[in-house]
Amino acid sequence: MFVSHWSQTARAAEEQGDWDRAIVVVSAVAECYSSDYARHDAHLWQTDPLARAGRRVELAALGRRDVHARRRLNRLLFEEGRAEELWQRARSGDGGARHLLGRLVDGWGIGPRVAGE
Repeated sequence: MFVSHWSQTARAAEEQGDWDRAIVVVSAVAECYSSDYARHDAHLWQTDPLARAGRRVELAALGRRDVHARRRLNRLLFEEGRAEELWQRARSGDGGARHLLGRLVDGWGIGPRVAGE
């Protein structure tokens, strides 16, 4: 019997759009700032299927203690044009959210002053 490596299983799940399965498989080995590069890489990978599945609440919970999840959540909010949520995060001191909010607002042609208020 052939047993695939966890990464093959996760990639297959992603290709099928089975985000729940991909998240479970990758999360089982993910470890932020692990000395084992494969575990740290899995952690970085873990944030992507969470975002693709639209699991903002889980990314936000991880983001309280994890810069990688915080960055991925900010990028997801930016990609979805969620200025209000970026604004709230920027007001609470998230510099990454502030930067992306500025880019979003500039893209709307409103001007940089709105992002700094």
